Amino acid sequence: MKENGRKIARRGGQDAGYVREAFAKIADRYVVTNHVLSAGTDILWRRKVARMVRNWEPSQILDVATGTGDLALEMQKVCSEAKITATDFCPEMLAHAERRGIAKTQVADALNLPYRDGEFDVVTVAFGLRNMADWETGLREMARVCQGGHLLVLDFSLPKGMLGKPYGFYLNRVLPKIAGALTGQGQAFEYLAGTIEKFPSGSAMQGLFEKSGLQDAQIIPLSGGIASIYTAYSPES
Repeated sequence: MKENGRKIARRGGQDAGYVREAFAKIADRYVVTNHVLSAGTDILWRRKVARMVRNWEPSQILDVATGTGDLALEMQKVCSEAKITATDFCPEMLAHAERRGIAKTQVADALNLPYRDGEFDVVTVAFGLRNMADWETGLREMARVCQGGHLLVLDFSLPKGMLGKPYGFYLNRVLPKIAGALTGQGQAFEYLAGTIEKFPSGSAMQGLFEKSGLQDAQIIPLSGGIASIYTAYSPES
């Protein structure tokens, strides 16, 4: 289904075929574009996540929807004792992660992960849950493979108060034009901007965590609420 020329959410998520195609087209310029659009702030967010993961002292980490491997690389730097597996359903993005030095990668769909229950101590997903075809199914599947461990989601959210209107203007008017100039795929970033507005954040995300069987959900707003870190414990079955 389309709205104003964009693909919109189905079953609480996104059109998987459209997402795969969109990311394949922007894979070569994805890292640079992200850093430009966030003025480098996305690097600081990932470093904070990596430090949080290190404090859990994991031995097995799964980074789902790793894209070009930005978060997995940060975790490799600070979680030297852990084995990190990075997955993505877009081979073009994963190829960049491999070239950038991710030690172990696997093409995999986050809604049907090829791993045993509780195989990992920590599962992370940075800016990937929002693009899945079914958010609750994605959370349940990630929770399944880290039973007895932690799940961490880093994604965009919508700031409230004075930042709300200026950020909305940037998101819908400015960001797609800059991204289009950098990648030649402005429509893909119009789609991504639209997903941010529809994606649950704050207490809505906490509710989705609880509905997915996760416990002790916590929220950490970043940069005035432009992004947020969500953590939860996945109980053993």
